[in-house]
Amino acid sequence: MIAYYLDNFSPFLVKFGPNIGIRWYGFSYLLAFFFGFLLLRWLAQRRYCELPPAKVSDFIWVAALGVVIGGRLGFALFYRPGQLLVDPLFVFRIWDGGMSSHGGMIGLTLATFLYARRQRVSWLGLADNIAVVAPVGLFLGRCANFINGELYGRATTVPWAVQFPKEALDLPEVGMRVLAAAHALQPEAGDFGIILEQARAGDTAVQKILQEALTPRHPSQIYEALLEGAFLFACLWVLRLRTRQPRGMLAGLFLLLYAFVRIIVENFREPDAPLTGPFTRGQALCAILIAGGICFVVTALRNGSGSWVPEISSWAPDVIAVSNTNPWCGTSNSDARSSRQSTGQSPWRSAWYRACASKQASAVSFSWPRDRASRPGRPAKPMRQSARCGPMEV
Repeated sequence: MIAYYLDNFSPFLVKFGPNIGIRWYGFSYLLAFFFGFLLLRWLAQRRYCELPPAKVSDFIWVAALGVVIGGRLGFALFYRPGQLLVDPLFVFRIWDGGMSSHGGMIGLTLATFLYARRQRVSWLGLADNIAVVAPVGLFLGRCANFINGELYGRATTVPWAVQFPKEALDLPEVGMRVLAAAHALQPEAGDFGIILEQARAGDTAVQKILQEALTPRHPSQIYEALLEGAFLFACLWVLRLRTRQPRGMLAGLFLLLYAFVRIIVENFREPDAPLTGPFTRGQALCAILIAGGICFVVTALRNGSGSWVPEISSWAPDVIAVSNTNPWCGTSNSDARSSRQSTGQSPWRSAWYRACASKQASAVSFSWPRDRASRPGRPAKPMRQSARCGPMEV
């Protein structure tokens, strides 16, 4: 018989009292917003985002409110509609747990739209960048689900299966079996909460009772963390930095890819709500994300305005006239290197930023250097017309 791993982690990172402390789930949200701030500021500093770096922190606060409010309301509407009618105030008891990833995405989308409208920046461009960093939060949230032993997978006999004590709370017959075995071993044993605390404290006898009574299950939280988190982040990060995509495309791809992997993982996850026909509740809700992703992709293809070039908006430096000669012609290699070191950019990229900043002009006279340090006196070849910055002439 295989000795499966018993998930008996404490839900508290730091405990101050019987049921008071810092929980892993709440800590994962704090980490998600912190890493989201760092990544989004990194993108803004390199002008992949229209948002100024100084305003990234303000946007993260708005995004956090959208995620929390949307996630909580989504859980109440999608998974507990009956309880919402009987006890509407349970929505505010967030310490009881219950968040919906689908609701969080809807709330984040609305928060991004309202903030972009207020700041007068491109909503699609901002949505692209927040979609790139969002999988980090999904990864951390799923890891916290695993630590809490919630949202576990379906029964299985694979070698990496895990036994989750929370199954005894969700299934009365399993709970009765655990209590009967524990009381036979220790007549003074209390309720299931006390038994679980003993297992977490390292009581091998109690751990053996749990291992014999609990069902081995797929660690679906880990599957979701790897697919919804690591896989999506790797794909979108590469697309953000290495490819040319129109505005809104990355946001649409995020919604479509998330729906795709979520539908797959739901086949390994124990349903936590009544089925919707042949589909689980999570699979059915993915229809909303698929519809939204298609709308983003169609809008991006119709607009065709690329967000691959670092965005130049009102916070960019004053427009700098670009002469019709190569600004680096007549300079030595050492001068070009010092220019690159002082600006933090290569000469060709700096020139491209300045040309984009002057795109309001009817024409931009510009010559692109063939390499980072053009030879002294060597004229640059004429460039083709740019759809983003207007015609370029020599």
